[in-house]
Amino acid sequence: MDARQVIEAEARYLVPTYPRPPFVLTRGEGVYLYDSEGRRYTDWVAGIAVNALGYGDPEIVATLQEAAAGLIHVSNLYHTAPHVALAEALVQHSFADRVYFANSGTEAVEAAIKFSRKWARTHFGPGKTQIVAFTGSFHGRTMGALALTAREKYQAPFRPLMPDVVFARFNDLASAEAAIGPRTAAVIVEPVQGEGGIHPADDAFLQGLRELCDRHGAALIFDEIQCGLGRTGTLWAHEPSGVRPDLMTLAKPLGGGLPIGATLVTEAIAGVIGPGDHGSTFAAGPLVTAVALRVFQRIADPAFLASVREKGEALVRRLREAQLPHVVEVRGRGLMLGLELTVSAKKVVERGYEAGLLLVNAGDTVLRLIPPLIIGQEQVDELLEKLPRILEEASG
Repeated sequence: MDARQVIEAEARYLVPTYPRPPFVLTRGEGVYLYDSEGRRYTDWVAGIAVNALGYGDPEIVATLQEAAAGLIHVSNLYHTAPHVALAEALVQHSFADRVYFANSGTEAVEAAIKFSRKWARTHFGPGKTQIVAFTGSFHGRTMGALALTAREKYQAPFRPLMPDVVFARFNDLASAEAAIGPRTAAVIVEPVQGEGGIHPADDAFLQGLRELCDRHGAALIFDEIQCGLGRTGTLWAHEPSGVRPDLMTLAKPLGGGLPIGATLVTEAIAGVIGPGDHGSTFAAGPLVTAVALRVFQRIADPAFLASVREKGEALVRRLREAQLPHVVEVRGRGLMLGLELTVSAKKVVERGYEAGLLLVNAGDTVLRLIPPLIIGQEQVDELLEKLPRILEEASG
């Protein structure tokens, strides 16, 4: 099928949950994607912060091919070595003592909800079920995760949602203190908000949440699905705060494009979970975990993380120095940046396609830059060359 036929068939056969641009992507190489007409696009989206190592990485391809020649799936009824090796690597490089694997970030959040509620019930009784989340949050689209996502347009069509959720103001410790109390089972927060507009949490805010959770016997959950695993220039986005959570959710970059999520937990949380409390048929299959281990090893390399920090700092500096039209603020960390605009971010994204750039918004007025972590100087030069015209066109 040519591009027109693909687009027409999609309109006929798929549930219309996504608006897509009028081209069909067919292959990728490094930080570039190509459509069926041969047009090249520089990728500043990375599959929504997933493709940290870009496209066609030789090591990832070789690992995938080797794993595909062995076992692809046996279910969680049986032992396999790759998922144990990946769990060990995650534990050794984090606060956690144990790992639960899922198939996506939303599933990782659902596991965190269940684990923290059972932990609270086990230690404090049945009345301690409340979960505190924050304005600007995005934790997923299933019924539990959606209940924690502070977006009226996402929630409204699907109510009633999971009960006992309270929202406090992000980066406002007084608001959090008013919300967290004896009935609070868990507090969930993104160390850097993604969909909410690229807002980093203040170190003092995260430290204050840790103290409040300790005071009230609540579990602290860090959602690092988008901001974790090297995206901000440290392995985990919460590292600069010095705070250790009780649970942490991961997903997007972990599988190198294959579906995998993970919920990392302390021994105290894991100790209340037993066989039958939770599970997944497909999670942590030997193929996806073999690839994920290779991805993790690459990103966890201190030299790789240092390069992300250096590139992110240089990009922020150049964006600010460029004094781009209709840009009022540049914020974020590492290669997770947001440009606050005075024009429609969706219009900027649309003009970007015409200029050969794949861009993504984070709300109505924020342009989100979350490229593959291997992005280079040439692609930054191209972005800064094209952005002024794209921004001006979007203002018309």
